[in-house]
Amino acid sequence: MNRFARAGLLAATLAGIGVAAWTVDAVGARHVFAAMTAIGWVGMAAFLLCSFGVLLLLGGAWLACAPGEPLRRLPLFIWARTAREAATDVLPFSQLGGLVVGARTLGARGVRDSVVYASMVADMTTEMAAQLLFTIGGVATLLAMLTAGPETARIAPLAIGGLGVMALLMIVFVAGQRPVLRLVGAIAARMIPGSAEAVGAVRVQLDAVYRQPRRILIAFLLNLAAWLASAASAWVALWFMGSHLPLWAVLAIEALIFTLRSVAFAVPGAIGIQEAAYALIGPIFGLPPTTALALSLLKRARDLMIGVPAIVLWQAGEVGALVAKRRTA
Repeated sequence: MNRFARAGLLAATLAGIGVAAWTVDAVGARHVFAAMTAIGWVGMAAFLLCSFGVLLLLGGAWLACAPGEPLRRLPLFIWARTAREAATDVLPFSQLGGLVVGARTLGARGVRDSVVYASMVADMTTEMAAQLLFTIGGVATLLAMLTAGPETARIAPLAIGGLGVMALLMIVFVAGQRPVLRLVGAIAARMIPGSAEAVGAVRVQLDAVYRQPRRILIAFLLNLAAWLASAASAWVALWFMGSHLPLWAVLAIEALIFTLRSVAFAVPGAIGIQEAAYALIGPIFGLPPTTALALSLLKRARDLMIGVPAIVLWQAGEVGALVAKRRTA
């Protein structure tokens, strides 16, 4: 990452922190933190348990996109996905940085590079397709509530715009996979000896994945289940906080929040954007701004509780691999 990219990430992070702090202060910091503590230790444990279930589904979806990798390596793919999410949520990286961490985690455990990157591309494709379907449900629910008041009418263009941007990103991502790989291979052949063959191997492996539609369907269904489970975990947290919103309303809120987070992929952890979105979208579905912001901050706390140990373990693995490499050199 060059100096300008680092400066841009830092600026985006600081701006996001400022927006988040302003939002919490505007709603009422004391009331927000009081709503957070209402979840209790049992509720937080249930929230964490749901999150581990989501990671299991995501790891399974990634494994489904890796032909030749046996089922017994499922824990490895779950761990790689956990490290990937931790890097995105905890470290000052965009989502692209998390992808690099996930790839390195698999590569360090003996998975061939061509399998790592081809499976990652296929998994991301099915994940985006699943999210698009999930988002359509959330936007449809929002549009059905347009008569609820003028505030809903102000949010609708933002939600529809986010859906359109996400659909466009998916189309570009799917359509550009093979052309981009060919271009990268051609450039690499001129600049880095041997790299063109590596890119070609990824392209061949990706074609092999897409020739197995059953695996793609399994990955899509697991990713869709992960989106639904992640939203359901928010419903569990709200239930323990004393807010008994219907499950369909929480699913719609989470679908819209996830959409805005995806569109803002360049902002580390979508910090600030997530908090502002909860404060705006929550009340439309009957969730008070204080409770909505408390849920957002509880998600941040959960990310730290899972992500910090994961990052420490990942770094320990990286150091161990480096030491082992030097001993054999």
